[in-house]
Amino acid sequence: MKYNPHKYQSYATDFIINNPIAAVLLEMGLGKSVITLTAMKKLFETNTVCKVLVIAPLRVARDTWPQEIKKWDHLKGMKYAVAVGTETERKAAILRNEPVTIINRENVDWLINKSGLPFDFDMVVIDELSSFKSYGAKRFKALLKVRPFIKRIVGLTGTPSSNGLMDLWAEFRILDFGKRLGRYITRYRLSYFEPDKRNAQMVFSYKPLPRAEDAIYDKISDITISMKSVDYLDMPECVINEVPVFMSPSEQSVYDDFREDMVVKLKNEEIDAANAAVLSGKLLQMANGAVYDEMGEAQLIHDRKLDMLEDLIEGANGKPVLVAYWFKHDLVRIEQRLKTLKIPYAKLDTSDSIERWNKGEVPVMLCHPASSGHGLNLQAGGSTLIWFGLTWSLELYQQTNARLWRQGQKETVVIHHIICGGTIDEDVMDALKRKEKTQSALIDAVKANLEKRP
Repeated sequence: MKYNPHKYQSYATDFIINNPIAAVLLEMGLGKSVITLTAMKKLFETNTVCKVLVIAPLRVARDTWPQEIKKWDHLKGMKYAVAVGTETERKAAILRNEPVTIINRENVDWLINKSGLPFDFDMVVIDELSSFKSYGAKRFKALLKVRPFIKRIVGLTGTPSSNGLMDLWAEFRILDFGKRLGRYITRYRLSYFEPDKRNAQMVFSYKPLPRAEDAIYDKISDITISMKSVDYLDMPECVINEVPVFMSPSEQSVYDDFREDMVVKLKNEEIDAANAAVLSGKLLQMANGAVYDEMGEAQLIHDRKLDMLEDLIEGANGKPVLVAYWFKHDLVRIEQRLKTLKIPYAKLDTSDSIERWNKGEVPVMLCHPASSGHGLNLQAGGSTLIWFGLTWSLELYQQTNARLWRQGQKETVVIHHIICGGTIDEDVMDALKRKEKTQSALIDAVKANLEKRP
């Protein structure tokens, strides 16, 4: 795919090239990966760097970064190794000595302190810099240990919220040795915060002093892309982002068998599809991760979309997220995952929930396009929408997007679509892009699916 960067993307790439220490705090979906990879390519071409280590969350390290390298034409030929999996697999990847090595953040301590391999990377990219916010964590201490040997370092993350200001100290301690926010957390805390919740002399939490946020941002401004993407985008703008996920071979086989035979056995429950419309619904359910059997019970297929949803919410870094689901079992499974992660959420189904969203009180709001697609003004509460499951209805799709992407929106709207590769999701996304009529697109796509073979 040809890369035609937005102005802010070219600006950010040049910023990384011109600053040996760079914090790129852009919202997820705005292209932090391709921005950084483009900068890396130019730095390789000028012999400014020789070896780059990319540190990322596991699924992002394993899937996203390799996909980004393969996706763009201008990155063709960039050699890389993915150091995830068993210790043997990680060592083998690192010993390939490729220009780019990608590793998950959980293995940073292993690489530096336990692998026995030399740390010879002259550039480090930390995807999700916020994962280094804990100065007591092993990964933080390990990376700080080798920081003097790193010539260039890039920190990538979403826009920090006011609740995350305390976390910035560790993140920038890794980047600049403490030059801007101080070498010690106690000095940082005394300079910019005051006790919040306390019991006598015991302080449980801190809150920023008046104007502390501006003061902190001013301190780090010379090595940091602005906190808000609006500074680099002509507003209003809407960024459409397709996020692929893939089933395992066994999971894909269940989907393919059902698509071909229109009948599949799942836990001894027979599910059949009598016509193209019903089949498309079943295939969409399976792409999302579960499917109803004849008794109305949801049978689990996979959790790939739930895993990606978790990553996207983390990548939003505290900014409110609106999640659009389609099937009831999607809602149930999403709620279960959010409860496990202890992430506060609500369902957009009452006037009170709408008011709470617009006040910024709900980190994750779950909505169904059929009940929230028309007439609701939600732009005050956030600017990020995640489509967990897609709909054939162009009207509902456009109307749901318009809840955030509308006049009065102060931020760049980012719309993520979690697309399950090798499924009907791809056909629905293509149909929405082409703005075809719902029913004809549905039937054509189902016919195409029935004709496909693994």
